[in-house]
Amino acid sequence: MKTFVSKFLSVAFCLWGVAASASSHREAPLIANDPLADNTDVYAFVSPDNPNMVTIIANYIPAELPHGGPNYHTFGENIRYEIHIDNNAAIVGDEVTYRFTFMRVNEDPTTFFNIRLGARNLRTTYTCERSMDGGQTWTTIVAGGEVPPPNIGPRSIAGPVGLNTTYDQLIADAIESATTGEKVFCGPADDPFFVDLGGVFDLGNLPRQNGAPRDGLGQYNVHSIAIQVPISTLRKMGAAATPANILDGDYVIGVWASASRRAMRTLSTTGNDPADAGAWVQVSRLGMPLTNEVVIPIGFKDYWNSLTPYQELADTQLDGFFYNPELALYMDNSLFGSAVPAMSKLRIQRNSLGAFDFGYGKDGLWSLKGSAAVAGTALDDAVFGTLLLPGPGKARSVDLWPIFHTGVPNFPPYQLATGKNGNPLAAGKPFINNFLPNGGDMLRLNMATPPTPRNSPEFSTLGIVNAAVLGLTNPTYAGNANLQFIPNMDGFPNGRRLEDDVTLIELQAVSGVALAAIGLWYDDYVAGGSPVTQDLLDVLTYNTGVGNNDKLFKSSFPYVASPWAGTETGE
Repeated sequence: MKTFVSKFLSVAFCLWGVAASASSHREAPLIANDPLADNTDVYAFVSPDNPNMVTIIANYIPAELPHGGPNYHTFGENIRYEIHIDNNAAIVGDEVTYRFTFMRVNEDPTTFFNIRLGARNLRTTYTCERSMDGGQTWTTIVAGGEVPPPNIGPRSIAGPVGLNTTYDQLIADAIESATTGEKVFCGPADDPFFVDLGGVFDLGNLPRQNGAPRDGLGQYNVHSIAIQVPISTLRKMGAAATPANILDGDYVIGVWASASRRAMRTLSTTGNDPADAGAWVQVSRLGMPLTNEVVIPIGFKDYWNSLTPYQELADTQLDGFFYNPELALYMDNSLFGSAVPAMSKLRIQRNSLGAFDFGYGKDGLWSLKGSAAVAGTALDDAVFGTLLLPGPGKARSVDLWPIFHTGVPNFPPYQLATGKNGNPLAAGKPFINNFLPNGGDMLRLNMATPPTPRNSPEFSTLGIVNAAVLGLTNPTYAGNANLQFIPNMDGFPNGRRLEDDVTLIELQAVSGVALAAIGLWYDDYVAGGSPVTQDLLDVLTYNTGVGNNDKLFKSSFPYVASPWAGTETGE
């Protein structure tokens, strides 16, 4: 019997490690059965009202109905929720990690109501620990932190027979200040991600060709873990106290979030809580938005989530999905573009500058490998060429792969075409530097880049795409090749702000807008003419039908919008 049990436990551990690995909005087959551990989104940005701090937000539990009682969602027990920060590519693994564990107590087991007479039948508290040495040692920085209850409705929250307060006050009371300088908030929030899910998954019907678009996550909530951290805590060890400039490489961080469970769960026949035991196993992770949702095909989604970003460094079987993303098939009329008319404005360069084909399975810039043309550029094997030009048939190794896997260096050719005099491989206007070449999917942020004020008329939800347009067309920036702060240089994919329209930005990126920004213009460009061609204008004017969140974000920490109440209609 002992041998049988031992073998059974070993098999159970293996099955759990394989079967329970996925993340984001229910996009992977297996994590859909475990919503409490399901990452939905990660955000990282320099705090707009406090530029000495960085705010990181990790959301969990997709598609929470605000009126989903009587058993409302909350963070799960026996789950480790973690936020991971990397700031040194020379060291494999995290430099800074925040771990959150939660405990739930039923204050009033005599009622079916969630809140009654000041008591909650599901009160949730948490402990936050911090590791500064790659997870070897941990220090508790918040103990007994309070998670606000679900926003059930006005009688439960504001009424005298409920909690007799306001929900905004509950949020304010739940913000903790750690002795190590962080601010921390854990609690329900409006889901800040916005996209027409119904349209995009209806075979790419985005924007919808018939019928009005709809934010598929509108009026849904999530549970947010938000931390505001001093930049001095997150920057690379040994970095200067003040960045050398707005693109200082020592201020680049990579951010990802995860959830882990015990390897084994034993159910009770007596009504007691399940017993969890064994090693901790990562069951969910997330860095860049939409990676596992639309880049990784369904047959690899669970495998993708079984890896850490650092394990991706040695894994090559997933790289091809970035070198040749499936979406590119539907942006090319020689393939399946005509079958997806909604994306007709998004077209891949097949003959950029009359020489370079970035179509699915084509060579991109491979023909320049080892040539004098790339000598001294990032595409030189003596620099980063082994990463960025790894082989033929990998068309998007020079743009999409680094955006997701290394970040972008402030090094030719990854500078704006301004000042290049028609040669895309020449030095141009410095634009972005969030290079952290770990070979894994993380949200990379250069903390030295100043935040664009959210109330500025120049603020744009198009992030880096908008900054590139300004850098190429606005005389203030396009008149020189100097290093300048251009509004929205702090936007996605240089970190991710809550307002950033990442769906639109990523679709434009797949169509090749980043290639165009550095001077690899679209096919209809005529030498000596304006690079602002119809193909480029089509890409820049394309929209998905849903371009903003259904609620306004807060102007101060934790920034996420208050959760929808169960009694709200949204009308």
